[in-house]
Amino acid sequence: MSANTRKPATLIALFLLLGLLAGCASTPSDDVLVSESRATLASFVDHDPGLQRWVDQAYGYAIFPNIGKGGFWVGGGFGRGIVFEQGRPVGRTSVSQATIGPQIGAQSYSQVIFFRDEAALRRFQRENFEFSAQATAVAATEGRAATTSYESGVAVFNYARGGLMAEASVGGQKFRYWSL
Repeated sequence: MSANTRKPATLIALFLLLGLLAGCASTPSDDVLVSESRATLASFVDHDPGLQRWVDQAYGYAIFPNIGKGGFWVGGGFGRGIVFEQGRPVGRTSVSQATIGPQIGAQSYSQVIFFRDEAALRRFQRENFEFSAQATAVAATEGRAATTSYESGVAVFNYARGGLMAEASVGGQKFRYWSL
């Protein structure tokens, strides 16, 4: 690909990313986000009833009702969520995602992160928590909960909501946390 054809592709990717992030600019109230998060968790359990065991046994979890991502060679994504400790909402969280590599499209998905114990939840709350989503997330489909395990005290499930994205990219997710 010549420099002249890369420049328009880079501009298109930049505009796509800016549009995606602009759509995430409004901040829902805590009550709305808590309600959406609980509904999202119920939807996850509907798709895989085995996830109820995770909900019941986890010390805490973070739920992102809607993460939007898009890209064309360079990609990004953003979402907001609520952190629950022993079933009670205790904080807000946000996720930013960056990827690079062959990719095209846009997608919306939900994500739940389970924390096995108090130590794993506290690590999430106090650190700039990050990991490679492509390497660690499991699609929430029936039966997957039974074959998934914690890695470093954390387990991640994703559920595609809509859109179409083809990618063979590398990147990761970075999370921020604020107490309610």
